[in-house]
Amino acid sequence: MADIPPFETVEGAPGSRLVLLCDHASNRVPAELGDLGLPPSEFERHIAYDIGMRGVTLRAARALGAHALLSTVSRLVVDPNRGEDDPTLVMRLSDGAVVPGNARVDADEVQRRVRLYHRPYHDAISARLDAIVDAGDTPVIVSMHSFTAFWKTIARPWHVGLLWDLDGRLAIPLLEALRAEGDISVGDNEPYDGALIGDTLNRHATGRGFPHVLVEIRQDLIADEAGQAEWAERFVRLIPPLLERPDTAHITHFGTRAGVRFAARTSS
Repeated sequence: MADIPPFETVEGAPGSRLVLLCDHASNRVPAELGDLGLPPSEFERHIAYDIGMRGVTLRAARALGAHALLSTVSRLVVDPNRGEDDPTLVMRLSDGAVVPGNARVDADEVQRRVRLYHRPYHDAISARLDAIVDAGDTPVIVSMHSFTAFWKTIARPWHVGLLWDLDGRLAIPLLEALRAEGDISVGDNEPYDGALIGDTLNRHATGRGFPHVLVEIRQDLIADEAGQAEWAERFVRLIPPLLERPDTAHITHFGTRAGVRFAARTSS
């Protein structure tokens, strides 16, 4: 039995089709795993969780009347933003930190962590999306993440980045809206690439044809409650107009043929 519930939820307003996901919301470790052999300082770093993003997600969800699902254990226990067959599902080394508690985990232990924490989180996401579809609507998914201001001594200049692959229904207009704010540097598929096979959005959004985007906010900007409130308010202003766009009302599968992007609508 897990001593930490595998996920946290916010119930959205009746009829809401907006779903916020926060894969790396927590730096908690189940009591049975102790401290994974790491000092407390490592759990305050980005290797353990997405600093500040739980606060931003909860504030935005409540203000928008959106549904939200958030992870409850550290990504060092098991990473919800990885497929079950991903070799980095349980990290043994992360940004220079050796994780002694993960050094000798075998396949059975990985599957145990998946069963207790990873799979229930994803099952809950699927259930929420299914309920929206069953109600006759198309879910709109925003995945909430944060990134470290420096990577191996290299400064990252962006305040916020949006990650996406083929489906630009949310990403492109949100990029335009963020850039129109005039006071922030916005990255398009920065600081990461939006095409990650097996990740949360690939599984629940791309694979099902739901409009989606992954948001990355720089961690130093949301390390305290004031910053979290400021960035939540920004998205509370910018997201609602996107939900009125006609192209977000349909299930549409995107792909490429001979290098040319195409879309195939599967719902009216």
